[in-house]
Amino acid sequence: MTAPELEPLKGYKLVLGTLAFALGSFMNVLDMSIANVALPTIAGDFAISPTQGTWVITSYAVSEAIFLPLTGFLAKRIGEVRQFIFATILFTVASMLCGLAPSFEVLVISRILQGVVGASMIPLSQTLIMKCYPPAKRGMALGIWATTTIVAPVLGPLIGGWLTDNLVWRWAFYINLPFGILVAVMVYWLYGAPKPEPSKEKIDLVGIALLVAAVASMQIALDKGSELDWLSSPFIATLAAISSISWVAFVLWELGAEHPIVDLRLFKLVNFRTSAICLGIGSFAFYIYIVIGPLWLQTQLGYTAFSSGKVMAITGVLALFCGPLFGANIHRIDARIIATIGFAAMAIGCWMAAGFTTGVDEKTLMLARVIMGVGIAGFFMPMSAISMSQLQGHQIASGTGISNFLRNVGASVGTAVSTTLWQDNAIRQHENLMSNIQTGNIAYHRFMDAAAQLGMTEMQRYALLDNLVTSQAYMLSTNQLMLLAGLILVALMPLIWLSKPPFGSGLTGH
Repeated sequence: MTAPELEPLKGYKLVLGTLAFALGSFMNVLDMSIANVALPTIAGDFAISPTQGTWVITSYAVSEAIFLPLTGFLAKRIGEVRQFIFATILFTVASMLCGLAPSFEVLVISRILQGVVGASMIPLSQTLIMKCYPPAKRGMALGIWATTTIVAPVLGPLIGGWLTDNLVWRWAFYINLPFGILVAVMVYWLYGAPKPEPSKEKIDLVGIALLVAAVASMQIALDKGSELDWLSSPFIATLAAISSISWVAFVLWELGAEHPIVDLRLFKLVNFRTSAICLGIGSFAFYIYIVIGPLWLQTQLGYTAFSSGKVMAITGVLALFCGPLFGANIHRIDARIIATIGFAAMAIGCWMAAGFTTGVDEKTLMLARVIMGVGIAGFFMPMSAISMSQLQGHQIASGTGISNFLRNVGASVGTAVSTTLWQDNAIRQHENLMSNIQTGNIAYHRFMDAAAQLGMTEMQRYALLDNLVTSQAYMLSTNQLMLLAGLILVALMPLIWLSKPPFGSGLTGH
């Protein structure tokens, strides 16, 4: 039993409601990436190693991942609107604490708090923004929401880089304060704080404990695996074992629990199951693209954090236009067709990047990212529509929580795996390229003679040669990962068509 269904908004209230929920989602997703470029500065200010500094990211990711699947349970106990308002206020307070942190330990604790209290903001913003609209327009609402989740991780490095370079890193957190207050006030003014009817469901403490163990150990293993050489490290091997056992135990427990903390029975629905797989694996491929791209630009082509962020930000240009456009036509065009177009465009963007050379110009870089923007607009929105098409009532809040959790897991795994593969493959490519350089090679002698004529010593010539080979090795590694991401996206396209129409029920609330 819950509070009465929220009525759609009209006129300027609809505009304000759209802005409030979209901004809340944007602010939350932005915080996943905005601090990334500030890590070296944060580490320097607190006199810690860059490795320790990564806990700023890990702590947030772990705590948010744990609480994302709990959205449905919390919404039933507290109420969707009340939970969103509470989460936004507490997230804003936690952001302020991050900015004020006098020590690194306080910063990490504040980031954990951010993740815990803010986790439900994303799925609830998705649920509530659609309730702002009449049934026939909820596809457009979903398109607007999806656009915020697309653009935020792209703009994060750009905004974070600018704030760090021109102000101080603390503004990467202070920027949330005015927007968080604005969002909470607008939502309260529009809807008040309706109370749900009392729920008799008991808290699934065993399920929560198993989920915490599974997600925390998995996320820490992913974040620290590359640094500690994965399973050759007893620490990583132990975490992997804990995570595996906890996940199996969690699934078995939740399937048998009377009041599960996460409703895994939703996976019996073919549309939810299909969408969940596509969102999780598709996010894995997407994050290969958005993580390796700026990493390559900054380490190999000499781009600054801000300039590489500017190149990546162009991804959002067509996404801003195409997201609402696709959403507005979700009832006219089969969601599977829109999703197929999105996956195809993303694959084309990846394949274009797979053909880049070290001499690629900025216009070509941006063209691939513009095409990628079309793709991701046609990726998240239709898959979300398909996911919700068979959900009803409180299943929607539970389903959006699980879907966003899987999207986050795909992003985390994609980030960890891609950076490891990128570095390891570059080392192998470097060895292969150097093995082909022989003293009898005419091109080799011409290069060394030309360098000598420029006044370089023998050591300088060999150092220059090694730098050039390293640059090519990372270029080849980048190309191969972009090709891998494209192939994954193409492989997912037939899976989309396993979902069954109609796809409007989740949008219309029937």
